[in-house]
Amino acid sequence: MNKKTRLRMIVEGGIMIALASVLSMVRLYKMPQGGSVTAASMMPIMLFAMRWGVPKGVLVGTLYGILQFIFEPYMVSPIQMLLDYPIAFGVLGLAGIVRYSLKNNKQRVQWVVSGCALGMFLRTVSHVISGAIFFKKYAGVMNPWLYSIQYNASYMLVELVMTSIIIYFIWQPIEKAAPAVDK
Repeated sequence: MNKKTRLRMIVEGGIMIALASVLSMVRLYKMPQGGSVTAASMMPIMLFAMRWGVPKGVLVGTLYGILQFIFEPYMVSPIQMLLDYPIAFGVLGLAGIVRYSLKNNKQRVQWVVSGCALGMFLRTVSHVISGAIFFKKYAGVMNPWLYSIQYNASYMLVELVMTSIIIYFIWQPIEKAAPAVDK
């Protein structure tokens, strides 16, 4: 990757982190014990990953997770903090696994949804583990794992649908205007 392409990728990563941060502040619904439905705040991170690949996507997601912790810190344990911030947002970068498959316009919708679903599923897993271990008091008499799955899935599914739809519609125009460069 030449210097110009590297600079473009770094700038795009910074812009996507900033955009995700702004979108995360637009909360459509806030859950009582944390988590919320936002204005598709995961979309910029996953879009970046789908354009630049998994390693760069994981890095940008992790940096975004650290920034989220700085903006709204909530920590009951260092392990919980890692699960709910850098790990949960870092795994969104795995959406980039579909990067090369998105070149096939006929099946683009399946690949966008697959990439988004993978990233969101892994983020949900990270939050579920944290919730079941560190926030089990909120489960009451319910199994803490089932409660954590139900609680986290309730807002993550909405985020998945919004993110997938937005990326599907903006993918082609963005790639046409400013294609990501391989290698």
